[in-house]
Amino acid sequence: MRRTRPRDVPAALVLPRELRLQIRERAQAAYPHEACGLILGRPDPPVALRLGVARNLAVDRLADRYVLDPDAFLAADRTARAEDIEVIGIWHSHPDHPARPSATDLEGAWEGYSYVIVTTTAGGPGDLASWRLDGAGFAREPILGDREDRPS
Repeated sequence: MRRTRPRDVPAALVLPRELRLQIRERAQAAYPHEACGLILGRPDPPVALRLGVARNLAVDRLADRYVLDPDAFLAADRTARAEDIEVIGIWHSHPDHPARPSATDLEGAWEGYSYVIVTTTAGGPGDLASWRLDGAGFAREPILGDREDRPS
């Protein structure tokens, strides 16, 4: 069952440095195409513990769309449940575009999940930001590191 945070409690995603690096590496490896994957962890408060792998099925629009493989989502959900955690978010890249949600991202978003977006360019990965659906739009979600990290 998805839990949603009360509107008066600001969310912050704990995303350890190692996972931020993995997202950046996986996203850059797919450049100039969009890459996507899943974030597994504890939901309340959201703490990322590992990433799930997913293919981008948007083969006709790889440069500017992602369609997360539903089989990958189901596999990640099974893995998470076996480890007593949950799918808490989705990450994807924006090749040559800012790490802000697009109108297409908004159309496919689900309440209660963190949406981590990383900019990728020919020169390497750039900004990484997290967003959470808040009513009819997205609100930026702070990213906190683990104990050894500084907030990003």
